[in-house]
Amino acid sequence: MAEPIVPQDDSTGAFIPGPPVHRAPLGQGRLSGLRFAAKDLIDVAGTVTSCGNPDWAQTHPKAAATAPVITTLLQAGAALAGKTKTVELAFGLTGENVWHGTPLNPAAPDRFPGGSSCGSAAAVAAGLVDFALGTDTGGSVRIPASYCGLFGIRPSHGAVSLAGIVPLAPSLDTCGWFTRGAALLSGVGEVLLPGGGGGELSGPLLRVEEAWINAQPEVAEALHRALEKLEQMRGRAVGVRLAPEGIDSFYDHFRTVQAEEVWVSHGGWIGSANPRFGPGVGERFAAARATDPAIAAPGRAFRRMLQARIRPLLAGGGVMIFPTSPCPAPLLTASAVEQDIVRQASIGVTTIAGFCGLPEVTLPAGRVGGAPIGLSLVAGRGHDRALLALACDAAAVLGLPV
Repeated sequence: MAEPIVPQDDSTGAFIPGPPVHRAPLGQGRLSGLRFAAKDLIDVAGTVTSCGNPDWAQTHPKAAATAPVITTLLQAGAALAGKTKTVELAFGLTGENVWHGTPLNPAAPDRFPGGSSCGSAAAVAAGLVDFALGTDTGGSVRIPASYCGLFGIRPSHGAVSLAGIVPLAPSLDTCGWFTRGAALLSGVGEVLLPGGGGGELSGPLLRVEEAWINAQPEVAEALHRALEKLEQMRGRAVGVRLAPEGIDSFYDHFRTVQAEEVWVSHGGWIGSANPRFGPGVGERFAAARATDPAIAAPGRAFRRMLQARIRPLLAGGGVMIFPTSPCPAPLLTASAVEQDIVRQASIGVTTIAGFCGLPEVTLPAGRVGGAPIGLSLVAGRGHDRALLALACDAAAVLGLPV
């Protein structure tokens, strides 16, 4: 069987430096004839998973086995066209990497591509592959999908195997994917997601008020038009409030829980290898190291309370709806302070699904200032397939690629 060919024109800089990582299909099936890319956090046998950091690459051997998520796609007929760039060890939300280069955002070239799954989003947005795998801990599939004008999914926690994927914060980590159309987003889900579970999502749309207020006014206005169209399909949305403490508190608690797990995952290696990190990444690891477990405990308690608050709302098939990101992608000229403001505001919203282990799909439902913005749909845990079916219906109503 002939090996797939990586597009010669990687003008986006989506793929990692070095020889392309090709793998031919292992069978035929739902994804035959399609090409995909995988974030350089996911193992491919015989290659080093560099995690976007040169010192990680130098201190780790070649992978002995290919991650099951990639093998499953190859068995379904897809061909691996390459591995894509990531923020170092997936610890960032803009998509910047000083070692490998920051991928271009094909939908808004003067802006960041977003997320640690930046290369995967750029490769799909540029049409270099049909779909791509990323990981999402605090928003690294959802945010770049929003920034690059793509469909993206963060599955229910545990729905897709994380074996062979370098962890960041295991209780929050998921493996998701990007596409340019809703049908393929669902098609990849048919291959990767467990069967059954959930049935139809027949409940109401639940408009999460804090997330709409958190969004920039022009973002909320642009996405409100999409909400109105979906209301014609599903009935008038019901306003709900999830954060009487303020949505900023979501970020505060997420930060402590993530930091504790991040240091457990990578603190030993950092202590022994003394690696080099790019701007911002090193500071985040230093903050993780300095996080007292005593302040992470309240974060875990808040997480349990938030789960108890949200899951009953979705038990009857309800679907939460809100802006994926509070703003379009930051300009490449944005200062570190400006980037951090966006990061905090974004994670306040991405924590809703992240803390509760819920599936979230983002749709490329609008534009502000010429840049894409996403609209998120969140369902109850395990309702991933039904949520993808709803995303297909929503795309048709909104006039998006199906």
